[in-house]
Amino acid sequence: MILAGELVGGARIAELTLVEKLGVSRTPIRAALVRLEQEGLLVALRGGGFAVKTFAEQDVSEAIELRGCLEGMLARLAAERGADADLLQQARAQLSAIDALLQTPALDDDAFTHYVELNAQFHRLLMDMAGSTVIRMEAERVAALPFASPSGFVLAQATSPQARDMLIVAQDQHWQVLAAIAQREGARAESLMREHSRLAQRNLVATVTAKVPPELPGVQLIQRRTRAC
Repeated sequence: MILAGELVGGARIAELTLVEKLGVSRTPIRAALVRLEQEGLLVALRGGGFAVKTFAEQDVSEAIELRGCLEGMLARLAAERGADADLLQQARAQLSAIDALLQTPALDDDAFTHYVELNAQFHRLLMDMAGSTVIRMEAERVAALPFASPSGFVLAQATSPQARDMLIVAQDQHWQVLAAIAQREGARAESLMREHSRLAQRNLVATVTAKVPPELPGVQLIQRRTRAC
């Protein structure tokens, strides 16, 4: 309901209303509200209860930047420690599948959805290569924040004339990162991974400045403003 815009940003959540609307008891509703606060979609109110959270563009941008930093660290560690050969092969297979997908001149909704799945798997494999439980846990936590995942804004740009071009750029960066890891070039792998996250930054700006907002779940919660100091 939040992501679909039925509950607008800033709206206070009425627990009893949800009980009646969803036809379940208060216990699972309360558990869901707590979980949604943990996932960053709700904010707890001082007097009790919850409200739908809104996001400044700067907040989302910083979350993407932080993800890029952590993924960059993981890429550097993978290169310096020496990535497992099997994981490297699996990553190459994922990228080859993306290459095949991008051979189509125009991508439909199913193709974009498939890209998101392949992209997510590739990023997970990069995390596996580093062998760092602590940094991986933090990277996954940041990626789980609203709009901060590696494919957070891919579908938002699906109808853009430049959409496929952007994916081709991202794919080239994927191959470069993987090559740097395989060649044990830690600094280069980290730099490339951080630059890779900048594509999501560009998609964020394109999304919030669009005259007609794309049909991206929850995009209406992003406000084009900077946070007050």
